[in-house]
Amino acid sequence: DTQLKSNIIGHSFLGRRDLSNRRTPSAVLQFKYFLQRISKQRLREAKLQATDYAILLIAGACVGTITKIGDSDFGAFGYSYTIIAISLLCQIAALKSFANDKLQYWRERASGMSSLAHFMAKDTVDHFNTLVKPAVYLSMFYFFTNPRSTFLDNYIVLVCLVYCVTGMGYGFAILLRPESSQLFSVLLPVCLTLITTQSLNNNGLKFIANFTYPKWALEALVIANAKRYYGVWLISRCMALYKYKYSLHAWKLCIIILLLFGVVSRAIAFIALLTVHRRR
Repeated sequence: DTQLKSNIIGHSFLGRRDLSNRRTPSAVLQFKYFLQRISKQRLREAKLQATDYAILLIAGACVGTITKIGDSDFGAFGYSYTIIAISLLCQIAALKSFANDKLQYWRERASGMSSLAHFMAKDTVDHFNTLVKPAVYLSMFYFFTNPRSTFLDNYIVLVCLVYCVTGMGYGFAILLRPESSQLFSVLLPVCLTLITTQSLNNNGLKFIANFTYPKWALEALVIANAKRYYGVWLISRCMALYKYKYSLHAWKLCIIILLLFGVVSRAIAFIALLTVHRRR
């Protein structure tokens, strides 16, 4: 069993001579093929996609109803519900990308398929949802809360958040069994967001919160809201940002860090795709 695993890992990372005289398509051609195949699969799942969008609309309406974005905290606590809702729904939806066809992938990889082309094609198709789902959610959330921050600022932050959590969903789907991956996809966003909200009033948790993605998403949303306060609100804005240790000029940094979370999680998921092989 150990020898089998070492052979699988070696085959994934080391080049081997093909003695069958076959002409395997290049990674670029395989990427185009997988892109077409996965796009057609997504079109056949149109009802499932519509259901996901309907759930996001309902979630946006419900969260928007209970969220109170006050002038004293600029929504520091209210936006936590949005982070949990988006993280939960999008991360669980991302599990389907790599959880449903593991056996087919292993067979195709054994026949010479490019794992990189397979991974990149699925990720590229999922970028459609990365762009659409935040707009669907905000169409209801923004209507019910009417924050001072612009729709575009909120949309950019949520796009980066979705990009981040989908990468983590890929990793859970590849590394864990379906029931365990779903459990982790529920627990992780809730726990990390609770740590982030508690760190607002607890200096001991601020250091830990710096290593969680909800912290940077929440900071970006709060800063986007605080930027819209002028005049007599300048003193309140400065006091609130000083209390939370936020900087008005750190919005771009928060966006970059969220994107880095997404890139790193995808790199880990791809390495796991190459190394993890379970026999059913």
